[in-house]
Amino acid sequence: MISYLDLRQVNARYDDEIRNAVSRVLDSGWYLRGEVTRRFEQHYADYIGTRYCVGCANGLDALTLIFRAYIDMGVMEEGDEVIVPANTYIASILSITENRLQPILVEPDPETLQIDERLIEQAVTARTRAVMIVHLYGRCAYTDRIGDICRRHHLKLIEDNAQAHGCRFQDKLTGSLGNAAAHSFYPTKNLGALGDAGAVTTNDETLARLVAALGNYGSAQRYIFDHVGRNSRMDEIQAAVLDVKLRHLEEANAVRREMASIYINKVNNPLIHIPRCDRDSVWHIFPILSPQRDTLRQYLLDHGVETQIHYPIPPHRQQCYPQWHHLSLPITERIHSQELSLPCNQTMTASEADQISTLLNDYH
Repeated sequence: MISYLDLRQVNARYDDEIRNAVSRVLDSGWYLRGEVTRRFEQHYADYIGTRYCVGCANGLDALTLIFRAYIDMGVMEEGDEVIVPANTYIASILSITENRLQPILVEPDPETLQIDERLIEQAVTARTRAVMIVHLYGRCAYTDRIGDICRRHHLKLIEDNAQAHGCRFQDKLTGSLGNAAAHSFYPTKNLGALGDAGAVTTNDETLARLVAALGNYGSAQRYIFDHVGRNSRMDEIQAAVLDVKLRHLEEANAVRREMASIYINKVNNPLIHIPRCDRDSVWHIFPILSPQRDTLRQYLLDHGVETQIHYPIPPHRQQCYPQWHHLSLPITERIHSQELSLPCNQTMTASEADQISTLLNDYH
Protein backbone atom coordinates (compact mmCIF):
# COMPACT_ATOMS: atom_id res chain seq x y z
CA MET A 1 0.00 0.00 0.00
CA ILE A 2 1.24 3.49 -0.90
CA SER A 3 -0.21 5.63 1.89
CA TYR A 4 -1.36 9.17 1.25
CA LEU A 5 0.86 10.50 4.04
CA ASP A 6 2.58 8.57 6.84
CA LEU A 7 3.45 11.05 9.56
CA ARG A 8 5.53 8.47 11.41
CA GLN A 9 7.84 8.28 8.40
CA VAL A 10 7.93 12.06 8.07
CA ASN A 11 9.02 12.60 11.66
CA ALA A 12 11.29 9.53 11.86
CA ARG A 13 13.77 11.38 9.64
CA TYR A 14 14.33 13.92 12.38
CA ASP A 15 13.80 11.62 15.36
CA ASP A 16 17.04 12.29 17.23
CA GLU A 17 16.90 16.05 16.65
CA ILE A 18 13.27 16.25 17.78
CA ARG A 19 13.83 14.13 20.88
CA ASN A 20 16.83 16.21 21.88
CA ALA A 21 14.95 19.47 21.34
CA VAL A 22 11.92 18.29 23.34
CA SER A 23 14.17 16.96 26.09
CA ARG A 24 15.80 20.38 26.45
CA VAL A 25 12.36 21.95 26.87
CA LEU A 26 11.38 19.39 29.51
CA ASP A 27 14.62 19.96 31.38
CA SER A 28 14.18 23.74 31.28
CA GLY A 29 10.96 23.72 33.27
CA TRP A 30 9.59 26.54 31.05
CA TYR A 31 6.77 25.48 28.73
CA LEU A 32 4.95 28.61 27.49
CA ARG A 33 6.02 32.04 26.23
CA GLY A 34 9.70 31.26 26.61
CA GLU A 35 12.97 31.54 24.77
CA VAL A 36 12.34 28.52 22.53
CA THR A 37 9.21 30.09 21.08
CA ARG A 38 10.93 33.46 20.65
CA ARG A 39 13.80 31.74 18.85
CA PHE A 40 11.49 29.93 16.44
CA GLU A 41 9.52 33.13 15.79
CA GLN A 42 12.75 34.90 14.84
CA HIS A 43 13.95 32.03 12.66
CA TYR A 44 10.61 31.76 10.88
CA ALA A 45 10.38 35.52 10.32
CA ASP A 46 13.89 35.43 8.85
CA TYR A 47 12.93 32.51 6.63
CA ILE A 48 9.68 34.07 5.36
CA GLY A 49 11.28 37.48 4.96
CA THR A 50 9.23 39.59 7.37
CA ARG A 51 10.18 41.70 10.36
CA TYR A 52 7.81 39.93 12.73
CA CYS A 53 6.42 36.49 13.46
CA VAL A 54 3.96 35.88 16.30
CA GLY A 55 3.25 32.30 17.31
CA CYS A 56 -0.26 31.24 18.24
CA ALA A 57 -2.28 28.09 18.88
CA ASN A 58 -3.28 27.17 15.33
CA GLY A 59 -3.81 28.45 11.81
CA LEU A 60 -7.46 29.41 12.29
CA ASP A 61 -6.53 31.55 15.28
CA ALA A 62 -3.77 33.19 13.24
CA LEU A 63 -6.29 34.35 10.63
CA THR A 64 -8.88 35.30 13.24
CA LEU A 65 -6.39 37.36 15.26
CA ILE A 66 -5.33 39.31 12.16
CA PHE A 67 -8.89 40.47 11.54
CA ARG A 68 -9.49 41.11 15.23
CA ALA A 69 -6.36 43.24 15.38
CA TYR A 70 -7.43 45.28 12.37
CA ILE A 71 -10.82 45.87 14.02
CA ASP A 72 -9.17 47.02 17.25
CA MET A 73 -6.86 49.27 15.20
CA GLY A 74 -9.88 50.91 13.57
CA VAL A 75 -8.95 49.66 10.11
CA MET A 76 -12.09 47.51 9.91
CA GLU A 77 -15.44 47.34 11.64
CA GLU A 78 -18.24 44.81 11.89
CA GLY A 79 -20.09 44.46 8.60
CA ASP A 80 -17.09 45.29 6.43
CA GLU A 81 -16.42 42.99 3.48
CA VAL A 82 -13.49 40.68 2.82
CA ILE A 83 -13.06 39.17 -0.64
CA VAL A 84 -12.08 35.50 -0.40
CA PRO A 85 -11.87 32.54 -2.81
CA ALA A 86 -15.08 30.50 -2.88
CA ASN A 87 -13.23 27.18 -3.07
CA THR A 88 -11.08 27.62 0.02
CA TYR A 89 -11.01 25.47 3.15
CA ILE A 90 -13.64 26.46 5.71
CA ALA A 91 -11.08 28.00 8.12
CA SER A 92 -10.54 30.96 5.79
CA ILE A 93 -14.27 31.75 5.97
CA LEU A 94 -14.62 31.08 9.70
CA SER A 95 -11.96 33.65 10.54
CA ILE A 96 -13.97 36.32 8.72
CA THR A 97 -17.42 35.52 10.08
CA GLU A 98 -16.11 35.06 13.64
CA ASN A 99 -15.18 38.75 13.54
CA ARG A 100 -18.62 39.64 12.18
CA LEU A 101 -17.13 40.64 8.87
CA GLN A 102 -18.79 39.67 5.59
CA PRO A 103 -17.06 37.20 3.26
CA ILE A 104 -17.51 37.94 -0.43
CA LEU A 105 -17.00 34.67 -2.28
CA VAL A 106 -15.16 34.93 -5.60
CA GLU A 107 -14.83 32.04 -8.01
CA PRO A 108 -11.41 30.52 -8.75
CA ASP A 109 -9.66 30.35 -12.09
CA PRO A 110 -10.52 26.83 -13.37
CA GLU A 111 -7.01 26.40 -14.75
CA THR A 112 -5.07 27.28 -11.57
CA LEU A 113 -7.74 26.63 -8.87
CA GLN A 114 -6.67 29.93 -7.24
CA ILE A 115 -8.85 33.01 -6.86
CA ASP A 116 -9.55 34.49 -10.30
CA GLU A 117 -7.78 37.85 -10.43
CA ARG A 118 -10.14 38.92 -13.25
CA LEU A 119 -13.16 38.75 -10.92
CA ILE A 120 -11.78 40.52 -7.85
CA GLU A 121 -12.18 44.15 -8.86
CA GLN A 122 -15.84 43.76 -9.81
CA ALA A 123 -16.49 42.41 -6.30
CA VAL A 124 -15.07 45.54 -4.61
CA THR A 125 -17.67 47.80 -2.97
CA ALA A 126 -17.61 50.77 -0.62
CA ARG A 127 -17.55 48.32 2.31
CA THR A 128 -14.62 46.22 1.06
CA ARG A 129 -11.63 46.43 3.37
CA ALA A 130 -9.47 43.45 2.44
CA VAL A 131 -8.69 40.71 -0.03
CA MET A 132 -7.71 37.34 1.38
CA ILE A 133 -5.70 35.17 -0.98
CA VAL A 134 -5.33 31.50 -0.10
CA HIS A 135 -2.24 29.70 -1.37
CA LEU A 136 -4.33 26.57 -1.76
CA TYR A 137 -2.59 23.21 -2.32
CA GLY A 138 0.81 24.89 -1.83
CA ARG A 139 0.40 27.02 -4.98
CA CYS A 140 1.02 30.76 -5.05
CA ALA A 141 -2.26 32.69 -5.37
CA TYR A 142 -0.63 36.13 -5.56
CA THR A 143 -0.35 38.04 -8.82
CA ASP A 144 0.87 41.54 -9.62
CA ARG A 145 -2.67 42.39 -10.66
CA ILE A 146 -4.04 41.44 -7.23
CA GLY A 147 -1.40 43.59 -5.55
CA ASP A 148 -2.28 46.49 -7.83
CA ILE A 149 -6.02 46.16 -7.07
CA CYS A 150 -5.33 46.26 -3.33
CA ARG A 151 -3.12 49.34 -3.66
CA ARG A 152 -5.55 51.27 -5.87
CA HIS A 153 -8.55 50.52 -3.65
CA HIS A 154 -6.61 50.87 -0.36
CA LEU A 155 -7.38 47.29 0.68
CA LYS A 156 -5.44 45.13 3.08
CA LEU A 157 -3.96 42.04 1.43
CA ILE A 158 -4.09 39.06 3.78
CA GLU A 159 -2.46 35.74 2.95
CA ASP A 160 -3.74 32.39 4.14
CA ASN A 161 -0.41 30.57 3.92
CA ALA A 162 -1.52 27.47 5.81
CA GLN A 163 -0.61 25.15 2.93
CA ALA A 164 2.35 26.90 1.33
CA HIS A 165 5.41 27.01 3.60
CA GLY A 166 8.33 27.74 1.28
CA CYS A 167 6.29 28.64 -1.81
CA ARG A 168 7.72 31.51 -3.86
CA PHE A 169 6.55 34.42 -5.95
CA GLN A 170 9.61 35.61 -7.89
CA ASP A 171 12.26 36.32 -5.23
CA LYS A 172 9.92 36.42 -2.22
CA LEU A 173 8.19 33.75 -0.16
CA THR A 174 4.45 33.58 0.30
CA GLY A 175 3.69 34.91 3.73
CA SER A 176 5.65 38.09 2.97
CA LEU A 177 3.65 39.38 -0.01
CA GLY A 178 0.78 41.16 1.72
CA ASN A 179 0.08 43.18 4.85
CA ALA A 180 -0.21 40.10 7.05
CA ALA A 181 -0.20 36.33 6.67
CA ALA A 182 -1.47 33.38 8.67
CA HIS A 183 0.38 30.08 8.87
CA SER A 184 -0.80 26.69 10.11
CA PHE A 185 1.61 24.10 11.47
CA TYR A 186 -0.95 21.30 11.72
CA PRO A 187 0.95 17.97 11.63
CA THR A 188 0.15 17.23 7.96
CA LYS A 189 1.50 20.56 6.68
CA ASN A 190 4.82 20.89 4.84
CA LEU A 191 6.11 22.39 8.09
CA GLY A 192 4.14 20.44 10.68
CA ALA A 193 4.23 20.37 14.46
CA LEU A 194 3.39 17.39 16.68
CA GLY A 195 0.04 18.97 17.44
CA ASP A 196 -1.65 22.26 16.70
CA ALA A 197 0.32 25.47 16.21
CA GLY A 198 0.15 28.58 14.03
CA ALA A 199 1.73 31.96 13.42
CA VAL A 200 1.19 35.42 11.97
CA THR A 201 3.90 37.10 9.90
CA THR A 202 3.91 40.80 9.05
CA ASN A 203 6.11 43.87 8.63
CA ASP A 204 3.62 45.97 10.64
CA GLU A 205 4.93 46.42 14.19
CA THR A 206 1.59 47.69 15.54
CA LEU A 207 -0.26 44.72 14.11
CA ALA A 208 2.34 42.25 15.43
CA ARG A 209 2.21 43.64 18.94
CA LEU A 210 -1.58 43.63 18.94
CA VAL A 211 -1.82 40.06 17.62
CA ALA A 212 0.56 38.97 20.38
CA ALA A 213 -1.52 40.72 23.03
CA LEU A 214 -4.84 39.45 21.70
CA GLY A 215 -3.54 35.89 21.77
CA ASN A 216 -2.51 36.35 25.40
CA TYR A 217 -5.94 37.23 26.82
CA GLY A 218 -5.60 40.78 25.48
CA SER A 219 -2.56 41.48 27.63
CA ALA A 220 0.80 42.90 26.62
CA GLN A 221 1.78 43.37 30.28
CA ARG A 222 1.02 40.84 32.98
CA TYR A 223 -2.39 41.31 34.61
CA ILE A 224 -3.13 44.40 32.53
CA PHE A 225 -5.77 43.81 29.84
CA ASP A 226 -6.17 46.56 27.28
CA HIS A 227 -8.09 44.35 24.82
CA VAL A 228 -10.71 41.62 24.97
CA GLY A 229 -8.44 38.78 23.94
CA ARG A 230 -8.31 35.00 23.91
CA ASN A 231 -5.90 32.25 24.88
CA SER A 232 -4.00 31.36 21.72
CA ARG A 233 -0.34 30.62 22.34
CA MET A 234 2.27 28.36 20.79
CA ASP A 235 3.82 26.14 23.44
CA GLU A 236 7.55 25.60 23.83
CA ILE A 237 7.51 21.96 22.75
CA GLN A 238 5.79 22.73 19.44
CA ALA A 239 8.18 25.63 18.87
CA ALA A 240 11.15 23.34 19.50
CA VAL A 241 9.85 20.73 17.05
CA LEU A 242 9.13 23.36 14.40
CA ASP A 243 12.58 24.89 14.78
CA VAL A 244 14.11 21.48 14.02
CA LYS A 245 11.89 20.81 11.03
CA LEU A 246 12.31 24.33 9.62
CA ARG A 247 15.96 23.50 8.99
CA HIS A 248 14.87 20.63 6.71
CA LEU A 249 11.93 22.32 4.98
CA GLU A 250 13.64 23.22 1.71
CA GLU A 251 14.96 19.66 1.33
CA ALA A 252 11.51 18.20 1.98
CA ASN A 253 9.86 20.58 -0.48
CA ALA A 254 12.41 19.61 -3.13
CA VAL A 255 11.28 15.98 -2.87
CA ARG A 256 7.66 17.04 -3.18
CA ARG A 257 8.54 18.96 -6.34
CA GLU A 258 10.29 15.89 -7.74
CA MET A 259 7.21 13.71 -7.16
CA ALA A 260 4.94 16.36 -8.68
CA SER A 261 7.19 16.65 -11.74
CA ILE A 262 6.81 12.91 -12.38
CA TYR A 263 3.02 13.19 -12.31
CA ILE A 264 3.02 16.25 -14.55
CA ASN A 265 5.33 14.73 -17.13
CA LYS A 266 3.89 11.20 -17.21
CA VAL A 267 0.13 11.36 -16.65
CA ASN A 268 -1.63 11.77 -20.00
CA ASN A 269 -5.06 10.19 -19.50
CA PRO A 270 -7.79 12.39 -21.08
CA LEU A 271 -10.11 11.46 -18.19
CA ILE A 272 -7.74 13.20 -15.77
CA HIS A 273 -6.94 16.91 -15.69
CA ILE A 274 -3.88 18.29 -13.92
CA PRO A 275 -4.46 22.00 -13.17
CA ARG A 276 -1.80 24.41 -14.38
CA CYS A 277 0.85 25.36 -11.84
CA ASP A 278 4.16 27.20 -11.71
CA ARG A 279 7.38 25.49 -10.71
CA ASP A 280 7.58 27.28 -7.35
CA SER A 281 4.66 25.37 -5.82
CA VAL A 282 5.52 23.35 -2.73
CA TRP A 283 2.81 20.76 -3.43
CA HIS A 284 1.22 20.45 0.00
CA ILE A 285 -1.50 18.77 -2.05
CA PHE A 286 -1.24 17.42 -5.60
CA PRO A 287 -4.79 17.82 -6.97
CA ILE A 288 -6.17 16.21 -10.09
CA LEU A 289 -9.67 16.66 -11.46
CA SER A 290 -11.83 13.92 -12.91
CA PRO A 291 -15.58 13.70 -13.57
CA GLN A 292 -15.20 10.06 -12.46
CA ARG A 293 -13.47 11.04 -9.21
CA ASP A 294 -15.11 8.50 -6.90
CA THR A 295 -14.68 5.59 -9.29
CA LEU A 296 -11.07 6.59 -9.94
CA ARG A 297 -10.41 6.80 -6.21
CA GLN A 298 -11.72 3.28 -5.67
CA TYR A 299 -9.67 2.02 -8.62
CA LEU A 300 -6.49 3.42 -7.11
CA LEU A 301 -7.34 1.99 -3.69
CA ASP A 302 -7.96 -1.44 -5.25
CA HIS A 303 -4.44 -1.18 -6.67
CA GLY A 304 -2.86 -0.20 -3.37
CA VAL A 305 -2.82 3.60 -3.58
CA GLU A 306 -4.43 5.75 -0.89
CA THR A 307 -5.79 9.17 -1.89
CA GLN A 308 -7.70 12.02 -0.24
CA ILE A 309 -10.37 14.53 -1.29
CA HIS A 310 -9.79 18.24 -0.63
CA TYR A 311 -12.63 19.10 -0.15
CA PRO A 312 -15.91 17.25 -0.82
CA ILE A 313 -18.30 20.09 0.12
CA PRO A 314 -17.62 23.77 -0.71
CA PRO A 315 -18.11 26.40 2.01
CA HIS A 316 -21.32 27.84 0.50
CA ARG A 317 -22.95 24.39 0.69
CA GLN A 318 -22.03 23.73 4.32
CA GLN A 319 -24.85 23.59 6.87
CA CYS A 320 -23.15 26.24 9.03
CA TYR A 321 -23.77 28.85 6.31
CA PRO A 322 -27.40 28.32 5.19
CA GLN A 323 -27.57 31.93 3.99
CA TRP A 324 -25.35 30.96 1.03
CA HIS A 325 -27.17 27.83 -0.11
CA HIS A 326 -28.89 29.78 -2.89
CA LEU A 327 -25.58 30.86 -4.44
CA SER A 328 -24.57 29.45 -7.79
CA LEU A 329 -20.80 29.02 -7.97
CA PRO A 330 -20.39 26.46 -10.76
CA ILE A 331 -16.59 26.48 -10.99
CA THR A 332 -16.21 25.99 -7.26
CA GLU A 333 -18.85 23.28 -7.24
CA ARG A 334 -17.18 21.42 -10.12
CA ILE A 335 -13.78 21.53 -8.39
CA HIS A 336 -15.20 20.17 -5.15
CA SER A 337 -17.02 17.37 -6.98
CA GLN A 338 -14.00 16.35 -9.10
CA GLU A 339 -10.88 16.99 -6.98
CA LEU A 340 -8.73 14.03 -5.94
CA SER A 341 -5.41 14.39 -4.10
CA LEU A 342 -2.55 12.07 -5.00
CA PRO A 343 0.22 11.06 -2.58
CA CYS A 344 2.95 13.71 -2.84
CA ASN A 345 5.33 14.07 0.08
CA GLN A 346 8.95 13.84 1.16
CA THR A 347 8.77 10.16 2.17
CA MET A 348 7.89 8.98 -1.34
CA THR A 349 10.21 7.53 -3.96
CA ALA A 350 10.31 8.18 -7.69
CA SER A 351 9.34 4.58 -8.32
CA GLU A 352 6.15 5.05 -6.31
CA ALA A 353 5.24 8.18 -8.29
CA ASP A 354 5.97 6.26 -11.50
CA GLN A 355 3.73 3.42 -10.35
CA ILE A 356 0.87 5.81 -9.60
CA SER A 357 1.31 7.57 -12.95
CA THR A 358 1.08 4.23 -14.77
CA LEU A 359 -2.08 3.32 -12.88
CA LEU A 360 -3.63 6.67 -13.80
CA ASN A 361 -2.78 6.21 -17.47
CA ASP A 362 -4.23 2.68 -17.45
CA TYR A 363 -7.53 3.86 -15.94
CA HIS A 364 -10.47 3.83 -18.34
